[in-house]
Amino acid sequence: MRLLLLSDTHLPRRAKELPAPLLAELPRADVVFHAGDWVDTATLDLLERLSRRLVGVHGNNDGPALRARLPEVAYAELGGLRFAVVHETGPAQDREARCAARFPDADVLVFGHSHIPWDTTAPTGLRLLNPGSPTDRRRQPHCTYMTATVEDGRLDDVLLHRLPPR
Repeated sequence: MRLLLLSDTHLPRRAKELPAPLLAELPRADVVFHAGDWVDTATLDLLERLSRRLVGVHGNNDGPALRARLPEVAYAELGGLRFAVVHETGPAQDREARCAARFPDADVLVFGHSHIPWDTTAPTGLRLLNPGSPTDRRRQPHCTYMTATVEDGRLDDVLLHRLPPR
């Protein structure tokens, strides 16, 4: 099962549209995760239309229309792994311990907010993934997103994709 992970798209404020390389990944993904800060409902509509399955949450920059359609936390079981998705996890310091305590039944946590790619594992085994942002790199050298695969109860092939400058 192929996964596509993204967050913090901030459309149309930070970009006018999703980057073409990211859009090209959509038909290849069995499940698309979006960890919040969509900003506009048009992006949600687009991903709902183009994704086989979409698991998304709202973020701190998402208004009432998005909050009405998306939860603060989402859960999905895929290929024997339990996923949780949330926008904000707080400061980087002690993130693994804090998230492991908050999501004790999850195997993988997908999160956003910082626009900083993140891939660590808590002592409990919880894998924490932040795909960064495909449209707003902030203090990062590149805009980014992630792909991964789930097979036989394992998360494999976690790749951070750097997008070309706009």
